[in-house]
Amino acid sequence: MSERTRAVVVRTGAGPVVEDHEVGAPGPDEVLVDVTHSSVNYKDGMALAGDPGVQRADPLVPGIDVVGTVRAVGDGTASAPAPGTLVTLNGAGLGETRDGGYAGLAVLPAAVLLPVPAGITAERAAAIGTAGYTAALSVLALERFVAPGAGTVLVTGASGGVGSIAVALLAARGHRVAASTGRPQHTETLRRLGAAEVVDRHDFDTPGRPVERPRWAGAVDSVGGATLVNVLAQTAWGGAVTACGLAQDARLAGSVLPFILRSVALLGVDSVAAPRDLRERAWALLAADLDPALLDGVTTTVGLADVVAVGREVLAGRVHGRTVVDVRA
Repeated sequence: MSERTRAVVVRTGAGPVVEDHEVGAPGPDEVLVDVTHSSVNYKDGMALAGDPGVQRADPLVPGIDVVGTVRAVGDGTASAPAPGTLVTLNGAGLGETRDGGYAGLAVLPAAVLLPVPAGITAERAAAIGTAGYTAALSVLALERFVAPGAGTVLVTGASGGVGSIAVALLAARGHRVAASTGRPQHTETLRRLGAAEVVDRHDFDTPGRPVERPRWAGAVDSVGGATLVNVLAQTAWGGAVTACGLAQDARLAGSVLPFILRSVALLGVDSVAAPRDLRERAWALLAADLDPALLDGVTTTVGLADVVAVGREVLAGRVHGRTVVDVRA
C-alpha cells in the first residue's frame, strides 16, 4: 500500500514545491524509513534548480542524505536493520535517480543502508551526511600514501561541508593541516577545527607552472579545475591528492609531470556507489575521530520549507559548514 507524506518535489520545467507526495511500499531488498533529517549539499542545490545532470527522475524528491528509523522491511529482503533502528544512507542514487531525503518517508535500498553508529544522534548523523562521509572517504584514501607527521596536508574548499569536516578529521588524526578558503571571515572557525594555517584560495585558481616548489605532503580537494592542477604541481614526492568535487571546474587542464617526476598519486573519491564495507569504514572513522562539539559549531538547522532558499545559497557559495534539514519541522 502507498502512503502520502509532505515532501519537496521537483518536476522538469517547473520549480520545486512542498506538497503531499505518494510513497509506495518497500519491495524486495528495500526498506521503508520514517525520515527525520536530511541535509543540503551542492548536488542538492543542483537538483532543486532542475539541473538535468542531477535530476534524472521526474518527478523527483531531492536530498542525497537520509536519516531516520526503519518502519518496515520489504518481503524477500535478505538482510536489513530491524524496525525501529536509527539508520542513514548517503548517495546511492538518492535525490538523483530515486527519491531522497526531503520527505517524511523514503524507500531505500537495504544493501547499503547503515545503522547510525552508537553515540551519534540523528541530527549529527545528518550534519555529517554526504559531506562528512565524503571527507572520511578522502582521509581513508589519502592515508594509504600520507601518514600523520609526513608534512602539511592542504584542504581546498575548507569553508564548505566536505572541507570543514576534512580539516577536523585530519587534525584529529595528527596531520598538520592547511585550510584554503576565499572567505577570510572564517579563519578563526577553521583554526578551531584544527587548521594550523589558512591560505587564500586565489593562490590556486589561475594556471601556474606544471611543477612548482613542493609545499604539501598531500591534499584533499573538493574544488577541481585550476585549483586541483596547481595543488598537484605543489605536492611533494610520493604525495597524494584526493579529488571529490568540481565547484570550480570539471576539467583537468594540467600536466602529467607531477605524476612522472614526483610520483604524485591522484585519487578519485566517489561517495555515490561506494560498497557497504567502505561506507562502514568511513562511518567508523567519523564515530571515532570527529569531535561532536566541532561539528555542532559549523552546523545550522532549517525546516523543509527553507530547503529551496538554502539550495540557492549553496550554489552561490554563500553557505558555510553544514545545513541540516529537520524534515518534521
